[in-house]
Amino acid sequence: MKLKFSMLFLLVGLSGFAQEELTYQKPSKEILDLADYERAPSVSMDTKKEYMLLSYRNTYKTLDELNQEEMRLAGLRINPITNISSTVTYINNIKVRKIKDKNEIQVTGLPQNPKISNISWSPDEKKIAFTHTTATGVELYVLDMASAKATKLTDANLNANMGSPFSWYRDNQSLLVKMLPKNRPALIDAKKDLPTGPTVSSSDGKKSSNRTYQDLLKNKTDETNFETLVTSELYKLDLNGKATLYKKADLYAGEGFSPDGNYILITTIKKPYSYIVPLSRFPMTSVVYDLSGKEVKVVNEIALAEIMPKGFMATRTGKRSMNWRADLPATLSFAEALDGGDPANAVEFRDEVFLWNAPFTSNPTSLAKTKQRYAGIVWGNVTTAILYDQWYDTRNEKTYLINPSNPGQAPKVIFDRNSQDIYSDPGSFETVKNQYGRQVLALENDTAFLIGEGHTKEGQFPFIDEFNMKTLKPKRLYQSTYKDKKESIFSIEDFKKGDVLVQIQSKSDYPNYFFRNIKKKNQLTQITDFKNPFESIKNVHKEVIKYKRKDGVELSGTLYLPAGYDTKKKEKLPLLIWAYPEEYKDKNSAGQSSQNPNDFTFPYYGSFVYWVNKGYVVLDDASFPIIGEGTTEPNDTFITQLVDNAAAAIDAVDKLGYINRKKVAVGGHSYGAFMTANLLSHSDLFACGIARSGAYNRTLTPFGFQSEQRNYWEATDVYNTMSPFMNAEKMKTPMLLVHGDADNNPGTFTLQTERYFQALKGLGAPVRMVLLPKESHGYAAKENILHLLWEQDQFLEKYLKN
Repeated sequence: MKLKFSMLFLLVGLSGFAQEELTYQKPSKEILDLADYERAPSVSMDTKKEYMLLSYRNTYKTLDELNQEEMRLAGLRINPITNISSTVTYINNIKVRKIKDKNEIQVTGLPQNPKISNISWSPDEKKIAFTHTTATGVELYVLDMASAKATKLTDANLNANMGSPFSWYRDNQSLLVKMLPKNRPALIDAKKDLPTGPTVSSSDGKKSSNRTYQDLLKNKTDETNFETLVTSELYKLDLNGKATLYKKADLYAGEGFSPDGNYILITTIKKPYSYIVPLSRFPMTSVVYDLSGKEVKVVNEIALAEIMPKGFMATRTGKRSMNWRADLPATLSFAEALDGGDPANAVEFRDEVFLWNAPFTSNPTSLAKTKQRYAGIVWGNVTTAILYDQWYDTRNEKTYLINPSNPGQAPKVIFDRNSQDIYSDPGSFETVKNQYGRQVLALENDTAFLIGEGHTKEGQFPFIDEFNMKTLKPKRLYQSTYKDKKESIFSIEDFKKGDVLVQIQSKSDYPNYFFRNIKKKNQLTQITDFKNPFESIKNVHKEVIKYKRKDGVELSGTLYLPAGYDTKKKEKLPLLIWAYPEEYKDKNSAGQSSQNPNDFTFPYYGSFVYWVNKGYVVLDDASFPIIGEGTTEPNDTFITQLVDNAAAAIDAVDKLGYINRKKVAVGGHSYGAFMTANLLSHSDLFACGIARSGAYNRTLTPFGFQSEQRNYWEATDVYNTMSPFMNAEKMKTPMLLVHGDADNNPGTFTLQTERYFQALKGLGAPVRMVLLPKESHGYAAKENILHLLWEQDQFLEKYLKN
């Protein structure tokens, strides 16, 4: 297939511009051998660690898969023919294995050319339900783990447009399933349907600082089609395929069984809809029903939330975060804002958390009030739970021990820390499955357990701590000591015996699962044996280098040198830097590194690692912190800090003697593309740059972007100074602009690249633009990804290496 790309060359010695017509290309062999590989399966295990499910999928999608029918409504992207998200990545095969055995068993009963998604274990973990997407719709299957046999339960009549279309009943014998209504109306063809009038929106004068959303409703036709696609009927389906109507057609947005299985919380979308916010902010009603379908209580009614206060800690008023409490049969928990949802209001407490017992004949009772914004609860038992609150502006998060049976008892602060300070991270509390099949705190007498990633100045050493609930003190049980490998701790399988599930990898050893016994001299038992699919780079030199910015901030990056590079002779090679800026409120956190040189080297289109096979030095994931301490916002000095970060990275690698500093390129995706354009505009550090799927005109995102909470009219100079579009006349360095022509990410619509390219073209900048057909913010089709790698390779060979 021949597809036209919008591309532009500024040819050396010529003043004219040329439009190119190009068919898909493939990169050179050194890159293609790495990019065209077979992906290892994903692994899912039951909580008893008896069975393992291996899920296989293609390494990439095809352009044909992206070229399906699609409707973009209220923030959704839907295939209206199959009634499932058009962005789903399908599994093409599944196998079963007993963990104690080595043999993988091919699941029988699968359809031909399976397109599997929405995998869900039954409560007793003896079965797995999943969907299969046919050419005309979505079917439901159930897999029996013991026999490794799958059975089809329905025709292709499920409605998966809002996500997974089914939930397991607690009896393990039935599922609550969303099906297409029997008398579903036909969709309206917007191209053929004549409008009956204009589309009108109005404002009542109240401030509403909404981010720049995409795929919104635009008119009455969109509203009607949205209703048609989202409307479902709810059925109770047994494992013999018998379906009984549970609830008539409605716009179902979510369904959840109580832990004891006797109640169902169902949320439906209501009118009026909005043309300026996605469906997550539409009016909704939540009702609890019993198993017969009888209404027990309307527990929540949410109004349309078009108008919100400014700031990341802003929230809507009324009940929110409503969920079933995991350790009781049927109790709802929820939070309500005490500050009107406005972080600008000065109050003693921001939120209040409530409990509400079924059948909801009495009023909710207060559980706790939080000084900061409520951030969730890990339930334990009737006397023990862990409560979290947070405040973005200060990056503070607090962890509390609470007694759910004694709300009058003040919460005890366990941890009070900067959320960006990874060296002080105490870890996450381990959970186990309780009698209701829900995850609750793992408690042994008065002891809980913490599993931490273990980042330190000296490297990463994951750990397990006991945590005494009376003294509130931790005690180290185990800490990884690997310096040539990376160990990740997933779960504690047996607290008394000391069995732990871990994953171990190195830069050349693919991640594999092991059981470790921390009480038997750390005995290891290997579970999986996946091989390295990237043999050609297993011998590249890889290390994490640390260096300082001129203001003393510590920085880091993962450095790659070509296999066989002589570090004594030190041939001067071109350098590629890939980065993504991050905002911080203090220099200490900004200077911490989470990079591990023992991470498996997994080249993918989102980095420059491929080019180490072509004789380049690569600095991947280079630190680009943007810091604003105290009342200063990070973006107040964005450009200065950006350039200082880049200069420090180049100086660090140059000091090692590996590079020709006149041959340095920089690249990034999304906010990294925004970074790249600014670096080329405001410094002379680089020979060229690659910017993918970025936003270059911040006036098109006037109510905040990335971590910027101020709007354009509050920080006009910041928005203008940070916008490469506003500084296009300064851009004289060759740049490759790439964008998916169906970008769905807020703020990075494809128009950003098109308009920036036109500005650069008009000003005579050396720039090339490539629009990848059918691609969203992340790229998926094999044809597009291989062509992208070819484009980048050609660009770097021309403007950097040669």
